[in-house]
Amino acid sequence: MAEHDQTKRPFRLRSQRWFDDPTDPGMTSLYIERMLNFGMTRAELQSGRPIIGIAQTGSDIAPCNRHHIALADRVKAGIRDAGGVPLEFPVHPVQETLKRPTAALDRNLQYLSLVEILHGYPMDGVVLTTGCDKTTPAQLMGAATVNIPAIALPGGPMLDGWWKGRLAGSGTIVWEARKMLAAGEIDNDTFIEMVAASATSVGHCSTMGTALSMNSLAEAVGMTMTGSAAIPGPYRQRAQMAYETGRRIVAMVEANLRPSDVMTQKAFENAVAVASAIGASSNCPVHMVAIARHMGVDHTVEDWQRVGRDIPLIVDCQPAGRFLGEAFYRAGGVPAVMKQLLDAGLLHGDVMTVTGRTLAENLANIPAPDPEVIRPLAKPMKERAGFVVLSGNLFDNAVMKISVIDTAFRERFLSDPPDVFEGKVAVFEGPEDYHARIEDPALGIDDKTVLVIRNCGPVGYPGAAEVVNMQPPAALIKQGVGALPTMGDGRQSGTSGSPSILNVSPEAAVGGGLALLQDGDRIRIDLNTRKVDVLIPAEELATRRAAWTAPDLLNKTPWEEIYRNSVGSLGTGGCLEPATLFLNILETRGESRHNH
Repeated sequence: MAEHDQTKRPFRLRSQRWFDDPTDPGMTSLYIERMLNFGMTRAELQSGRPIIGIAQTGSDIAPCNRHHIALADRVKAGIRDAGGVPLEFPVHPVQETLKRPTAALDRNLQYLSLVEILHGYPMDGVVLTTGCDKTTPAQLMGAATVNIPAIALPGGPMLDGWWKGRLAGSGTIVWEARKMLAAGEIDNDTFIEMVAASATSVGHCSTMGTALSMNSLAEAVGMTMTGSAAIPGPYRQRAQMAYETGRRIVAMVEANLRPSDVMTQKAFENAVAVASAIGASSNCPVHMVAIARHMGVDHTVEDWQRVGRDIPLIVDCQPAGRFLGEAFYRAGGVPAVMKQLLDAGLLHGDVMTVTGRTLAENLANIPAPDPEVIRPLAKPMKERAGFVVLSGNLFDNAVMKISVIDTAFRERFLSDPPDVFEGKVAVFEGPEDYHARIEDPALGIDDKTVLVIRNCGPVGYPGAAEVVNMQPPAALIKQGVGALPTMGDGRQSGTSGSPSILNVSPEAAVGGGLALLQDGDRIRIDLNTRKVDVLIPAEELATRRAAWTAPDLLNKTPWEEIYRNSVGSLGTGGCLEPATLFLNILETRGESRHNH
């Protein structure tokens, strides 16, 4: 066993345990013979060349990743030219905009799928094809668990969208169009045309939504080639990067460079700093905490406060700014951001990356960025623009994205006194209840109301839906109140510019404090002390808690029941809790038994 164990040096390639084991010709023949039926040869399989998997996330029902079907050919060419043998395989699809009830439900399913494939099949290394929101964390989680050499290949953002002569960002234009529709400024057909104007080409969201954010953080944590994250999907450089990624994974196998060598605590701290600087999605803390847990690294949501709170926003990209992914790439992309942070002493430059070089070495010759899109640290868009991690008598933790607090919102809700707001709540039991009642005058929603949505977390929805960014009633929108404070135990689209209190943990469905709120309760939000408290006597809160009963949740598929029975809170990554016990499984648990 030891001579086949790729977790040790020196080692024989793991794939040789399948294809070239002279002590067991019977099993070797079984493993080889069926691989020949589509044209592979014994010489390939028994050559001692590394077998490289390509985890294919593209399909017709995953349009944001669909061009990986073509990019895989360039990956294969790179693998072949570097002396490897490529094997492309599918993983469970995840598409943000198509999957009901929410794509978050399937992040953990894609993770499980990848773990089973990487552990049970003869692969020495893997290229992870990332793109749409959940595919990036799911695959990094899976690679972390198995811990064989792995490298991520992002698919890149779509080309810039335009609507009537101005940039139309994927996702961001949806929220604008909804307000215009509510105010009676456009009809349904125009609404659809506006939204569709942002979907211009192959690739994921062009805004700094969850897709571009998470692929940027995959680069920041060291798991992609330098400069890979932001190349737009249709650019020739994207296919060229696919080729170089294929070449690089073969060298990684030869060096036995594994995720555990790259995704260290320092690397996760680097990712937090980059997230603040680029105005990353509010979904990033959840995903990065999940990846770290599967890597066995001590990285919690509090690190997003400790490391990232004082980092300035320097990337002028929607929803926090003006531009889109194409401009971000042309301005220098992630390397240009990291170079500034590194030079300012805000990153760990000594961390290893998949290039085989340290972060500092990767960034040594990065040119200065276009300052209109990537600002100098000395002249940022916003100071101290990271995430605030909140707690109080309603929950243990939640996050708020500071970089999207605009001047109008701050003046209306956070100016007297500074960064403090008190208001009454209007409570909704989910998005259906919100849509049914938001226009009801009986709710008494005014410009001092906090909109609260509950039962939308991992267990409640299930999967934690992107439904917290609720817009005000149409009457307020017509008065010029474009946003109200919102809070919920679900998530919010990374393309939204609403500064909501998100990912409230524990969630209402498992007895979290949001379950106890009633319409008209007053809450106090204090960003200075990082506290959110309902302003009712403790005795009243205790009485409500004693009277609370868990909701009756209907599981509509077997996976929903499995998921609900094992998922943790968003504050700890929304992981399948039993799965977090399986760390570095090849080294700690070994290979599986033969199949015959």
